Amino acid sequence: MLKAASVVGSGILFLPDGILARGQSPNERLAVAFIGLGAQGKFQLDHLAAKSELVDAVALCDVDDVRAGTAYERFPKSKKFYDFREMFDAMENSIDAVAVSTPDHTHYHPVIRAIRAGKHVYCEKPLAHSVAEIRTITEEAARKKVATQLGCQRHALPNMARVVELIKSGAIGDVTEVHSWILGERGMPKQPDGVGEPPETLKWDLWLGPCRNDWKFTTTGGKPTLVPYNWRFWWDFGTGETGNWACHILDLPYWALDLKYPVKVSASGPEVDAERTPKGMDVVFDFPARGDLPPVKLFWSHTKMPACFAKFGISATIKNKEKQNVNPNNLFVGTKGMIFAGFDRHVLLPEERFTDFEYPNQTIPKSVGFHLEWINACKGQEPATCNFNYSGPMAETAILGNTAFRAGHKTFDWDAQKMIAVNCPEVQAAIKPDFRKGWEY
Repeated sequence: MLKAASVVGSGILFLPDGILARGQSPNERLAVAFIGLGAQGKFQLDHLAAKSELVDAVALCDVDDVRAGTAYERFPKSKKFYDFREMFDAMENSIDAVAVSTPDHTHYHPVIRAIRAGKHVYCEKPLAHSVAEIRTITEEAARKKVATQLGCQRHALPNMARVVELIKSGAIGDVTEVHSWILGERGMPKQPDGVGEPPETLKWDLWLGPCRNDWKFTTTGGKPTLVPYNWRFWWDFGTGETGNWACHILDLPYWALDLKYPVKVSASGPEVDAERTPKGMDVVFDFPARGDLPPVKLFWSHTKMPACFAKFGISATIKNKEKQNVNPNNLFVGTKGMIFAGFDRHVLLPEERFTDFEYPNQTIPKSVGFHLEWINACKGQEPATCNFNYSGPMAETAILGNTAFRAGHKTFDWDAQKMIAVNCPEVQAAIKPDFRKGWEY
């Protein structure tokens, strides 16, 4: 049900399947449960509830009272939970939607439960921790017809739309390869050197959730090994810099080139560590022709310096015509030129070829706001721009790259329909996760 605002003359409005019909009063409010209240959870609260007249935060759920911060004080009428399962048991009929902002390994269970209950879902990237989890979420969301949005907030930036318009207009011809990257060498954290007791404010067993390995509350250099952030660089819980950034960065080529699932994957990089994510890695994804669009190679790198800079003789400090620095993370290579693009700015290359270039008309409308897109979709309006039908395959591709790397730098053909890594049993064995007892789904 969607909850009506408490205004004079209004009552509670009950609707089937949790969908608000078009044309209903804008005063009707969405009852949202927030699962995970830390850094990104606070961001969702700020953008969905604290500043919105369209949302009620009816439930707040976090395993860590410290990370939850001031959320409980800010929303004193919201019901408080540590375990999302208890929250659903108690409030399923009072919730329209959920926003999930927990560590990667605990995305799947609350998301799939919400979807199967007919609830709308906003989930942080990379959607889930494994290929099979992501595919299940994507297909179930489509089957249940719930409104979804993956947390790729940069999708709403105007520059992103302008780059998409350029590519779709044929400004650089047929795009045959794309180079995408995240700079840096985060990963391979130090091993734990101690074991302590979790603080009383942290429900450690719930934080571990479905993780099949029996992790103690370890410390490294006197500080917690995993919480509040470094879980991201341990395979049991996170997905490294690829999981952290690929959904943001690959959003542009996926949008501009109508990509979905690759047909071939090849991973390379440093020696694989069974427990920790790497300081760098490379994956090449081959995508087939899509209608009139030719096949394309997508090169993903977590690196200190993208190889394409030397290959194409370009500089990381390139400026656009307005003499502004372009902080790039994508290079589109076409038959008539290239586009060097960041989230906020872009430049056409070689610059002398585009001196008198006239930009195509703007055809992509300005976003009403990334979070408002989802709220509107929950109320029966247009799907949000990063709904799981679009963003699910993108997230799955990123995690498939991780899987190929972890399996030992594998190269294989990918049968996306059957979810089979052809003649690559090492990758196939890692497609579906094993949950610990009590967390089977």
